[in-house]
Amino acid sequence: MIIKPKIRNNICMNAHPVGCAEAVRKDISYVKKAGNFSGPKNVLVVGASTGYGLAARISAAFGGKASTLAAAFEKEPTEKRPGTAGWYNTRAFEQEAAKEGLYAKSLNGDAFSHELKQQAIDIIKEEMGQVDLVIYSLASPMRTDPDTGETYRSVLKPIGETYTNRTLDAMSGEVGTVSIEPAEEQEIANTVKVMGGEDWMLWLRALKDAGVLSEGAKTVAFSYIGPELTYPVYRHGTIGKAKEHLEKTAGELNELLGSGSAFVSVNKAVVTRASAVIPVVPLYLSLLFRVMKGKGIHEGCIEQMYRLFTERLLNENGIPLDESGRIRIDDWEMREDVQKEINALWDKVTTENVETITDVKGYRKDFLQLHGFDVEGVDYDTDVSPFLE
Repeated sequence: MIIKPKIRNNICMNAHPVGCAEAVRKDISYVKKAGNFSGPKNVLVVGASTGYGLAARISAAFGGKASTLAAAFEKEPTEKRPGTAGWYNTRAFEQEAAKEGLYAKSLNGDAFSHELKQQAIDIIKEEMGQVDLVIYSLASPMRTDPDTGETYRSVLKPIGETYTNRTLDAMSGEVGTVSIEPAEEQEIANTVKVMGGEDWMLWLRALKDAGVLSEGAKTVAFSYIGPELTYPVYRHGTIGKAKEHLEKTAGELNELLGSGSAFVSVNKAVVTRASAVIPVVPLYLSLLFRVMKGKGIHEGCIEQMYRLFTERLLNENGIPLDESGRIRIDDWEMREDVQKEINALWDKVTTENVETITDVKGYRKDFLQLHGFDVEGVDYDTDVSPFLE
C-alpha cells in the first residue's frame, strides 16, 4: 500500500513502517557517533515505544551496551491498515539490537496491569537476573486501576479559572486565541490517577518484592515544568497536579528502595502526540525551536536522553539536582536569554508571519517524523507492506 499521513484535529491517524524504522536507525547512529559510556547493564523501560522512552532505550543499549526489556501498548498492523508508530519503532529497535548482539525483548500490553508487570518479572528472573535501572516513561490518556477495574481519563485543563491565550494550529499555520474552561475536582483527581506516580510505585514495589532489583538500583521518571507562559495550562493545570504527585512519589520510592534511588528528570519540551493537542504549546514550541536552533542548543529526544545518561546519571561527581531534588535537563530551554527572546516574539506572531517568525516548519517536521513521515531517505511513493519485515 501507499501510505500517506492522515491528520485530523492535529492528530496523525497512521504511521509509515519504513519511515519509523529509518528514524530509529538515525537515532541509533547519533548515539554511536556520540560515543559509548559505562552505565547500567540491565535496563527496564516502561513506555519505550516512542519519544523519551524510546530514546532512553536506544541510549542505554547502543551507548551503554545494556540489555533492555521494554513494556508498551501498541496496535499491530493488519493487511488493510498500518500499525502504530510505536509498534514499528519497537520492531526496528529489536532488529538493530540483534545486529549488535544486544539483548532486547519487548512486551506489548497494558503496562498498568498486574499481569504485564508479572510477565516482566518472569522474564527478568529467567533471562536477565536483575535490573539496575528502571525508566518510567508511560504516557496514556487513560488508565484502568488494576485492583478496582475502574477506568480513569485525564484532561488537559487549567485549575480555578478560565485560561485564555494565543495558540497555533501548526498544520494550517493559523494563529488565534483559545479559551479553556477550568477542570472540575473529579477531573483533577482522574488526571492524577492516570498521569501521577501511582503506577510508577506499583512497578517498583512489584519488582522489589520479586527480588529482581539489583543492589543500588536506580529509577527515573520524566516530567516537565516549562515557562510561566504555559503554567496555567500545564504546570498549574491538571497535568501539573499529576507531575507534582509524580515528584512526591520519587521521595516515597527512595524510602522503599533503601540503597537504591528514585529521580524525576525534568526534560526539555519536544513535539509529542500529546503536546500537539495542548492549546498554546504548539506556538511556544515553534518559537522555542527557532530560538534554540539559532543559538545552536536545540535538542530532540535522543540528544536529551544521551545527555541524561552521560552528564547526569553517570556523573562522576554525583547526580546534580535542583533545590527540589530533581534532575534538570531542561536547563538550556529555561536559560534566561532563551526565554527572553520567546517572550519578545510571542505577541508579534500572526497567521501572516508565522512561517518566518517561528520555526513552525521544524515543528511540523518533528510531528510528522513521530509517525515515520518526512524522514530523509524514504520514498513515500513506493508501495510498502504494513508489516515491517
